[in-house]
Amino acid sequence: MSEISSPRIVIVGAGPAGIRAAATLAEAGLHPMVIDEGNRAGGQIYRRPPAGFVRTPEQLYGSEAAKARALHALFDRLAEAGRLTYCARSSVIAVHEGRLHVLGEGGVQGIGYDRLILATGASDRVAPVPGWQNAGVYSLGAAQIALKAQGVALGRRIVLMGSGPLLTLVGAQLVKAGADVAAVLDTSPWRQQMRGFRGLAARPIVGLRGLALRARLGRRYHAGVRLERIEADASGATAVRWRDARGREHLTPCDMVGMGWHLRAETHLAELTGCAFIYDERWRQWLPRTDEMGRAGDGVYLAGDGVRLLGADGAEIAGRLAAAACLTDLGRPAPSVSADLHKLARLERFARGLACAFPWPAAMVRALPDVAIVCRCENVTAGAVREGADFGGGEANRVKSVSRAGMGRCQGRYCQLAAAEVVAAELGCTPDAVGRFRGQAPVRPVPVGAFLREG
Repeated sequence: MSEISSPRIVIVGAGPAGIRAAATLAEAGLHPMVIDEGNRAGGQIYRRPPAGFVRTPEQLYGSEAAKARALHALFDRLAEAGRLTYCARSSVIAVHEGRLHVLGEGGVQGIGYDRLILATGASDRVAPVPGWQNAGVYSLGAAQIALKAQGVALGRRIVLMGSGPLLTLVGAQLVKAGADVAAVLDTSPWRQQMRGFRGLAARPIVGLRGLALRARLGRRYHAGVRLERIEADASGATAVRWRDARGREHLTPCDMVGMGWHLRAETHLAELTGCAFIYDERWRQWLPRTDEMGRAGDGVYLAGDGVRLLGADGAEIAGRLAAAACLTDLGRPAPSVSADLHKLARLERFARGLACAFPWPAAMVRALPDVAIVCRCENVTAGAVREGADFGGGEANRVKSVSRAGMGRCQGRYCQLAAAEVVAAELGCTPDAVGRFRGQAPVRPVPVGAFLREG
């Protein structure tokens, strides 16, 4: 593994949090390195299409087009002026003793750092539904990436299921693009959604935009549904079987299913750096512990949805705060953060409203039939997870060893939360008592040849 010189500060991720962190450091006279898996900076929410793509930012990002343009232009100016080093199409696969192991086009390189800002974002939080292992079933994020990056819908007739703002947003984006969206199935009842209204009132304009998107879906949208099964044949998904809020059964034909229940913080790198974690009952997932500025200890700072699920606006603020904390700790002048901390508190109230209005479907997951697949990578059923709980004593990693849940390509990203719910139901405890799967390197699948090529 070859060595390359490193700047003092390395930022992982070039979404809103990473861009704002880099800009804050550059304005202070430092030269950060930004490592990102994408071809161009922007992250998932402001993902940029290939050159020559004909759709405008307004078509891609809707009401967020101005913010997307501003962030893209800011980062491009800094990179073109040589005020930062940008490593695109590069993935950090491990962290050990102050060094990042980075997979790029030339192989694996070792990059040292003095300070590390992790702006790794989040991925879809999915809940298993019988039949979700079949071809033609995608996450909402995958459907959105295909639409933004390539201008295509992943199916000819589409059913979306889950809960949260992303469900409505992706549905509205697909409808606007001309896709045939047969149904948008929300597991959160109207009454539950209204319970989060007080928190959602913290950002009334955003709330109104969400209602406008919901209106665009019209009769396609159904709240308070019970998902029963994704039907499939040898070619993939063929229909979704579900019940509406009144208990009436429906069978909606389709050839593509998109699913997601809000977001899951991407925390594997944070764990490898030694960050402490706490179980957040509101979001029903493990999140890294930081101070209000994003300090996580030992020269490590966290920003964005990888630590606080506050969306793009919150990520920008968190990026500035993490950079300011880094500057302060280095003994350098830092910008005032009082206004950002005040804004962040308002965004956190809004996020609490979202978590209340669109909850994780714990009861649905706990009631999965034994034959339902929980871990798609290893084809592990709910029954096998329950047996693992009985034999393994209920601790997450012992259940993992016995059942193989979480041992596949995704390393538990898609199954860990569901497996914890199944184990907790089997043993009569709470998910936090079950614990979480230990993260390990490499955090992404890596071809063996990458370690043999000189980076």
